[in-house]
Amino acid sequence: MKISFDAKRAFHNNRGLGVYSRNVIRLLSEYYPENQYFLFNPKQKNKIDFPLNKNSKEINPNDFLGKLLPDFWRSKTCIGQIKDLGTDIYHGLSQELPQGIEKSDVKTVVTMHDAIFLRYPELYDHLYRKIFIRKNRHSCRVADQIIAISEQTKTDFIEFFDVPAEKIDVVYQGCNNIFREKISEEQKAAVRRKYNLPETYLLNVGAIEKRKNLATVIHAIYRENIDLPLVAVGNKTAYTDEINTLSAQYKLEKQVFLLHNVEIADLPAIYAMAEIFIYPSVFEGFGIPILEALCVGTPVITSRGSCFAETGGQSSIYVDYDNAGEMAAAIQRILSDNLLREKMKMDGLLHAGLFTDEKVAANLMKVYQKL
Repeated sequence: MKISFDAKRAFHNNRGLGVYSRNVIRLLSEYYPENQYFLFNPKQKNKIDFPLNKNSKEINPNDFLGKLLPDFWRSKTCIGQIKDLGTDIYHGLSQELPQGIEKSDVKTVVTMHDAIFLRYPELYDHLYRKIFIRKNRHSCRVADQIIAISEQTKTDFIEFFDVPAEKIDVVYQGCNNIFREKISEEQKAAVRRKYNLPETYLLNVGAIEKRKNLATVIHAIYRENIDLPLVAVGNKTAYTDEINTLSAQYKLEKQVFLLHNVEIADLPAIYAMAEIFIYPSVFEGFGIPILEALCVGTPVITSRGSCFAETGGQSSIYVDYDNAGEMAAAIQRILSDNLLREKMKMDGLLHAGLFTDEKVAANLMKVYQKL
């Protein structure tokens, strides 16, 4: 088969959508090398370099208008190149498909990650929501098949966009294999020195933004006088100032460490050295950091509801995302019970086995083969 991807996020996004896009491309090209893979990237400037196999090729605009208006090329005029390449299946990796592709002979798949912009509209700019709703509605209507990254996402798109259930396949994500590799004590020590990490700490990983809800962890630490540092790894946003203000208000400036621009290769050791990984997000489509923590054997506390039980399994502890008292009790329970901590670690490693590269790749290919 010849499979083309909307690879904008693969080349230009360091967060969840970019990670997902790069993983899909990597997995399919490695496990199904007999196919050809074309990665449609609207612009060359400031792109992320990631390794491509010989069966994968980056495709850029090939005419003046496409180079002048790369977003227009991605959303419409790239269809000519998609067809010229003899594409069998075009996969929109981030909830979008080009306008008019339904008039071609190319079969289409689109991955839907979440409908947070509909569940929590106050977290998004009004114009962004309006445009994205229109794009999502178009993709749901014209796609031959839809991939949802969790049962929660499938339910949301049936509810909000009236998509027939049989048109949606749930294909869970995996995570980078570096989180499944053995981490030596030497690696841990080097990473600890590099980022000046405390000896023991609680950990949060994810963009430091309101929806990720880092403030509740700080409330929990202050409320119950938990004497452990909190390390939060994530890109700096406007919400970072709120976190710094809250830490200062509680006189926790020396206990809360915010790390920005952390190298991906260092993350497994950072997870592995943490006593507990805490992920109190309001809502997610999947929650890759939860899986990353389980893969290295770190106990997880996360939010009740949404997709979190799908990702965290029975090994994790679930709390109301805005209940600092419940979160503090969960932290203290894990810290004080060695048997519980070991059980969470072992059960978490078993649950993480459901999301291996081989299984994810096979499930993606089943969707393509259906078409």
